[in-house]
Amino acid sequence: MELSVKAGEPHSRARSYVSTHGVRVEVKPAEDHRQWWLERGIPAGLIDRMTAYQKKWGGLHLPPAPQYDGGPRYFYPDSPETDTAGWWFEAGTQRTAVPFMFMIGPSGEFGIQADRAGWVPLHSTIEGWVESLALAHHASMWARRITRLIGDELEGINLDNYEPVREVMGIADTWWRGPDSLVALYTGEAEGLDFPRARVALIYSGLDR
Repeated sequence: MELSVKAGEPHSRARSYVSTHGVRVEVKPAEDHRQWWLERGIPAGLIDRMTAYQKKWGGLHLPPAPQYDGGPRYFYPDSPETDTAGWWFEAGTQRTAVPFMFMIGPSGEFGIQADRAGWVPLHSTIEGWVESLALAHHASMWARRITRLIGDELEGINLDNYEPVREVMGIADTWWRGPDSLVALYTGEAEGLDFPRARVALIYSGLDR
C-alpha cells in the first residue's frame, strides 16, 4: 500500500508503517450513500469530505494503538452528526466496547466523541494519528526500557529538555523527543470521560538520536 507525498500528508515514517503493516479490507464506497444522506439533510459538502476520506483511508486496517483499546478496527466514514460547532463523521468502528466513538471533526481533526464530556480532538489530522501509531511502533521496538505512568504520576514528568514531535500534530495526545528518549502523553480518555486518572504517559528510554 502506498500513500502519496504531498503537503500535510503522512511523514515518511508513517508511510513506511502503513506500507509494511497496513491491510486494506473491502468496504462499500461512501459515495453510494450520497442520495440517502442528502434526503436526510446532510450537506453535500460534508458528503464530499466523507467521500474523499473514504477514497484515501477507507478499509485501511492497522495494528492496535497503545491506548483507546487499539483505536479504530479500520477506517471508514459513517454516522454524520452536527451541533453548533459544525459537522462530524465517524472515522471508523471500534475494535472493542469502548464508551466513545472515533470521529473526524469539522476542521479535519481526529478524536473521540464521548457521552460525558463530548468531543475531544486527539490530533489535528488523521495523518497525525497514523504518525503516532508509527512512532509508537518504532519506539517500542528500539527502546531499552518502557515506563508507564497513570493519573497523578504524570505530574512528575519534566519535559524541560524535550521538544514536541510535530509530525503527530498532537492536541490532547502529544509526543515529546529528548536526547535519548521519547514521551507519549495520552489525555483524550481523561478529558472525554471526565476521569483524570485515565491520563497515561509512556516513556521510551534508551533511544539514540
